[in-house]
Amino acid sequence: MTSAWPTPAAAALIEQFISGIDAALPQAQALRRAIHSDPCVGGFEQPTADLLRAALGRGTTPVADTGFFTRLGPAGPCVAVRSELDALPIREKTGVDWASGNGAMHACGHDVHMAAVWALLKAAETIELPIGLLGIYQPREECQPSGAPDVLRTGLLTDQDVRCVIGAHVQPRVPAGLISSGIGGVNAAADAFDIVVRGHGGHGAYPHVTIDPVPILASIASGLYELVGRLIDPTHAALISIGRLEAGATHNIIPDSAMLQGIIRTMHEGDRKVLHAEVRRFAEHTAAARGAVAEVSLLRGDPVLANDHDLVVALDPLLHAAGLPVAEEPFRSLGADDFSHFGQHVPIAMMFVGTGEEADTRHDVGLHHSRYLPGEHTIRTVAVALASGYLAGAHLAGAM
Repeated sequence: MTSAWPTPAAAALIEQFISGIDAALPQAQALRRAIHSDPCVGGFEQPTADLLRAALGRGTTPVADTGFFTRLGPAGPCVAVRSELDALPIREKTGVDWASGNGAMHACGHDVHMAAVWALLKAAETIELPIGLLGIYQPREECQPSGAPDVLRTGLLTDQDVRCVIGAHVQPRVPAGLISSGIGGVNAAADAFDIVVRGHGGHGAYPHVTIDPVPILASIASGLYELVGRLIDPTHAALISIGRLEAGATHNIIPDSAMLQGIIRTMHEGDRKVLHAEVRRFAEHTAAARGAVAEVSLLRGDPVLANDHDLVVALDPLLHAAGLPVAEEPFRSLGADDFSHFGQHVPIAMMFVGTGEEADTRHDVGLHHSRYLPGEHTIRTVAVALASGYLAGAHLAGAM
């Protein structure tokens, strides 16, 4: 990006957005509290969507069941911004007087994202936009089947002539006050697997007449953790995590079967293919060597979330112009986000908005924690970052 960017016109527009966002901020903060106090898990977000649609006070269109979108600005090409609608099945322990009491919680900051997109859209109503702005409120980011593929299957990006999609996510592993963009992969592909070992159960006193699936499954579980270190280039980020093991019903019965569930996370498609094949091979052969059978199911999840090069190059100077310092070292993680599916169709940029402080990293309060609660000032930061992304997209589309 040359020194001519951002142009005076772009700089003036970002200031207009900031002014409009600041004017909308008190209402956005109240909206965030209302959303936070009554969260809805994936697939059941209709009350949250209804609250947002009423607060917007403008025409909206349903999409992907409980989601919706709205459009502002001129006809023709547009830039989309996306927010998630869903909460997590976590019992909140923040102690604020607007905490959730229904057993669900916005422990991933989606309430902040929703309020920020609302503030951005309200600010955009007061601005002569250079290109269309499409606000997408997407359901089911936290569960499978996730909502982004459903949005895409409606043809929304084609129907609205979307040239790129912008996202922002609060992130406690980025220092507070910094924005991380980063070119290329910033989140991993995440694929679930189930392994069931079938043996032959019996009395715990007579293991010699059984085929005990428990030690077989234990050997598989232990070996899975070794696969990444011996199969994947050590300069490539990848991991296998096991989240569940289950076997038997009581002390003295050897069960017929045992099962585990886990996740494969990779940043390179080649590594993804290798680990899919090797998890299956290792489990099947380990079980067969001991007279049992292993059944392996693999479910492909979200692809790698890869930020577009040109979009990030246009974005970073706008963030600086908006008074949002950009992290020198981009944040990248093996977390996953279904925002990545949009990148299979158009350029995308996901920004991470820092909320982190120095802490004991083994006991920190991070995403998906029952006490994670970004400050209300974060709504403004996310909204201004999204405005910067919108203008970067407008620039790439030739509208500025």
